[in-house]
Amino acid sequence: MEELNIRYANENDAEQVANLAQESFKFNRFHLDPFIDNKKASLLYKKSAENSILHGFVDIMFVAEINEKIAGYYSAKKKYIQEERKLEKEYKEELERLESAQKEAISEIKTLKPNSLISELEYRELSMKYGDAFKAQIGAEAILELLKRIDLEKLSTHLQKEVADSSGQKKKKVLKRLQMVENFKNANLRPEWMIIQTLPVIPPDLRPMVQLDGGRFAASDLNDLYRRVINRNNRLKKLLDIGAPEVIVRNEKRMLQEAVDALIDNNARREKVVAQGATKRKLKSLSDILKGKQGRFRQNLLGKRVDYSGRSVIVVGPKLRMSQCGLPKKMAMELFKPFVISRLIRDELAHNVKSANRMIEQGKSEVWNILEEITREKYVMLNRAPTLHRLGIQAFKPILIEGKAIQIHPLVCNAFNADFDGDQMAVHLPLSNMAQKEAADIMASTQNLLKPSAGEPIVTPTQDMILGCYYLTIEEDGVKGEGRSFSSFEEAILAYEEGTLHLHAKIKVIRDGSLLETTLGRLIFNEVVPKELGYKNEIYGKKGLKKIVTECFEKAGKEATIKLVDDLKDLGFEWATYSGTTFSMADIHVPKQKGHILKEAEGKTDEVESHFRKGLLTNDERYAKVIDIWTKVKTDVTKVMIDEMPKSSSVFFMVDSGARGNEENVTQMAGMKGLVANPAGKTIELPIKANFKEGLSVLEFFIATHGARKGKSDTALRTSDSGYLTRRLVDVAQDVIVTEEDCKDKEGLEITKEETQEMGEALFNRLLGRFALEDIVGKGGKVVVKGGQEITEEAANEIEKDDSIQSLKIRSNMTCKTPWGVCQKCYGMDLARGGLVALGEAVGVIAAQSIGEPGTQLTMRTFHIGGVASEDITQGLPRVEELFEARIPSYPAVLAETAGLIDIEENEDDKLIRVIGENILTDTYSVPKSYTIKVKKGQRVHEKDVLAENANGKCLQPKATGDVIEAQEGEIKIKRTEGEAIEYKVPKFATVKVKKGDKVELGAQLTEGSLNLFDLQKISGELAVQRYIIKDVQKIYESQGQSINDKHLEIMVRQMFSRVRIKTSGDSRYLPGDVIDRNRFEITNSLLRKEKKKITTAEPMLLGITRASLATESFLSAASFQETTRELIKAATSGKVDELRGLKENVIIGKLIPAGTGFDKEKAAAYLAKVREGQNPN
Repeated sequence: MEELNIRYANENDAEQVANLAQESFKFNRFHLDPFIDNKKASLLYKKSAENSILHGFVDIMFVAEINEKIAGYYSAKKKYIQEERKLEKEYKEELERLESAQKEAISEIKTLKPNSLISELEYRELSMKYGDAFKAQIGAEAILELLKRIDLEKLSTHLQKEVADSSGQKKKKVLKRLQMVENFKNANLRPEWMIIQTLPVIPPDLRPMVQLDGGRFAASDLNDLYRRVINRNNRLKKLLDIGAPEVIVRNEKRMLQEAVDALIDNNARREKVVAQGATKRKLKSLSDILKGKQGRFRQNLLGKRVDYSGRSVIVVGPKLRMSQCGLPKKMAMELFKPFVISRLIRDELAHNVKSANRMIEQGKSEVWNILEEITREKYVMLNRAPTLHRLGIQAFKPILIEGKAIQIHPLVCNAFNADFDGDQMAVHLPLSNMAQKEAADIMASTQNLLKPSAGEPIVTPTQDMILGCYYLTIEEDGVKGEGRSFSSFEEAILAYEEGTLHLHAKIKVIRDGSLLETTLGRLIFNEVVPKELGYKNEIYGKKGLKKIVTECFEKAGKEATIKLVDDLKDLGFEWATYSGTTFSMADIHVPKQKGHILKEAEGKTDEVESHFRKGLLTNDERYAKVIDIWTKVKTDVTKVMIDEMPKSSSVFFMVDSGARGNEENVTQMAGMKGLVANPAGKTIELPIKANFKEGLSVLEFFIATHGARKGKSDTALRTSDSGYLTRRLVDVAQDVIVTEEDCKDKEGLEITKEETQEMGEALFNRLLGRFALEDIVGKGGKVVVKGGQEITEEAANEIEKDDSIQSLKIRSNMTCKTPWGVCQKCYGMDLARGGLVALGEAVGVIAAQSIGEPGTQLTMRTFHIGGVASEDITQGLPRVEELFEARIPSYPAVLAETAGLIDIEENEDDKLIRVIGENILTDTYSVPKSYTIKVKKGQRVHEKDVLAENANGKCLQPKATGDVIEAQEGEIKIKRTEGEAIEYKVPKFATVKVKKGDKVELGAQLTEGSLNLFDLQKISGELAVQRYIIKDVQKIYESQGQSINDKHLEIMVRQMFSRVRIKTSGDSRYLPGDVIDRNRFEITNSLLRKEKKKITTAEPMLLGITRASLATESFLSAASFQETTRELIKAATSGKVDELRGLKENVIIGKLIPAGTGFDKEKAAAYLAKVREGQNPN
């Protein structure tokens, strides 16, 4: 067979193929059957192709069709493969997407940790996706569920580990949590019990509804708040019953929660405060009812409105005895009504209460007779608000009077701080026999002659009474009857009545068998003076009368003093009337030399001004000089004015006797008003040259009003500040009671004469009535007071005069070791009664009142000079508050943190004070045998000096300058001081108290100003802080002429240091950082020692009085003081128990206070004995 020569034909071969076909055959047509399969088709094609070539024939149509079919087949196949790949890719992508979605869902479900928060939107999405995979709730239900899961034991262990591993702020947070957990455990509480499921409703009496005139009702806010809760709760119940959508139910739950929140605490800090009416007044919630001055604690529990009381305006009752007060009949009838009714029925004047009442209304004479009889033996209590100290309430025997005003004895005005310009007083009637007995024995005005704060008489003659006594006791020369002699007082009186003898004439009289040179006035005066006091032959003004009353109390006793002051009152009023003292414009004499003095001063100021203009003075120097000139001018004018004033003038009488007014007042009337300050406290350099008699110019008047306005606003501020300070002081010390006789303290307090002088106080006052800790030895080894004995008046006087006694140790409240309250020996004398303080005396409250009461008289000096912040000159009341609250002063003084030498460097902006400390070091140099020692003992050597030398000229030299203390063979010892300098930067204006090269002790004050108490405690210790507070407070009160005994301040300071902060827990239930009472700490440790367990350690804390009050053991006392809700929450969550040992807590629950007549000696003794034996007293 011939070999085929085949090739694929293309379009260029068309002609050749056509030619072949024409030559070989005639045209035949074949069609490929469309239904044959590919395999057969290609075989057919092949055969036909072979035939065509062999026979020279080909069917073009058939080839083209076949080619087309094949191309289609390949294209379909390609498309199919592409589709397949695309599907495969899509499948893979989908798989990957699903896998990542699965991972995401798993991780999303994993991120949903228990206790985590999600938003509403997230919750909706998640619940659509995986509704069954997790459970989420909203509101209190969710919290309740979570709280149920808490295992307190496990949580406690976990937190304890965390405390051990953490520090700083984190540790504080963890400790707070741990504290809460431990509190829950100790109180047997479960966290889920903190969620309210059943809401209690308080009784209707506590949320009353009152019908108003128009038939409308005024309801308590609580009713509104409860109503909102009920409405929302019912609506929620309904929505749940009808199966409302979750969104609506959730919203209703949230609203219910808000309603309950508002009921419990509708606080302004919350977003939605529930308010009422057009005024949008905030509704009072349960918390508000407890809080603040109008809250349940302070308004209703600590003080109540009482029946059997009344109030009226007061007027003076010059004829009253010391123990009496004038009570309007109408008022008395109201007060004593039940007693009168009972007597009317008893005497069968009326058959029943109704007819007795009718008799009273008709005002029958029998009724008034009975009232008179009843009131004869009774006491009523008078009180004037504000009651700043215990003398603000006193008991008197009522004298029935006509009219409507209460009459009070002129001498008790001082105690009440009352005057008769419209003051009002309240009357209270003690009902029971016991109350009447207490009123008579303890509260009667005759039992309260001395001031509890300083022990000085509070009932001393004032004003008119002083004037009368002064007029009676003065001497005049050249008056009728001068030089005459009389055989008796009666004879002299006769001469006076005959008009032949002047009251003030010097006469001679025989009295008690001896001849006296005196005046008739003084004879009359001495008629009322008790015999024990001897004859008083001098002029008696304000000071003299006070002295005579004090002396009488000490020498003749209480009864004699009451009689004396009553007699002095009568005498004073009588002779003040006879004296006819008054004054008019004519009595005010403007000094003749005034014009000359002013002219001279004006010349001097002109000179100063010209020096300033020439640049010889700075503005500050010019200002200081001008102020000095005018200050001296005022002093000169005053002196001249006093010298020129006639001694017989009534103005001189009033000032000299101390009855009213002082030199300053007279100077303003007759001399010149002088320099005044602007509201910032800076002195205005333009003086007011005129006086009130001459009249002020317009400008002078304007300048003068500055000070007046500042004075008024100061007084208003001072009153409220002083009241608030008293309240805090009472709160911190209210549980300090005298509980035992002697605590056997061996520490005591040292008192030095130098320190007493600095305080501006008399040593006598500091010592009187205190107990000596050890023997006080005077000159020549004489024991003035034995250890453990009371320092009497004679002993105190002797110690004050004895120069050999510079310091002594006494028993003090600050060092008293009594676990609860203080002991009699450490407290000493009761200043108001004049004997040893009684057991059960509430000395804490007395101390607080003694400090707070004169507080109103203190100034409000808190300005910075000329509006420029300079040295801190906070003085007066704000400074007292700063000390008691342990606040850091704005510009604290710098204290030396090491002993050493001072170096001062002044820069442009500030001063640099360096304290170069002195550490004593000893350097030892060993000297080889071949060396010769060149120094001797006591020699001072410097760095390059030769200590020892050998034959070759080799030297031994010291490291630093020092003194040789030993130089012997083989060894040289040199003592040297090495200092580490501590630097203090102080402002340019600060006044430095030390000089360069001064040697200072540790804790020395380097700059002027108030000290930071915490720095002082760190450097010098607790006692130094206590002494500093007492010294500073005393200085402020003394500067204002107010005397307070140290013992009151000691009690306050003791309370400021009465808490400790736990450092390590040991085996106690306390945690590090807990602040507890010092006594509680001691008791805990003694119990732990007894059980041979690990004791607790703690550091003493200095707390301001507010913080100390809140840190008290009693939660009732703390809650009634400040931050009521916080304190009650703290008490409830920690399961606190109140031992009811203080006064406030007993008042709150309506028990008698454990002080005074309610003090239980046996109970107190048993408590203290248990504590000392290391037993738990509770």
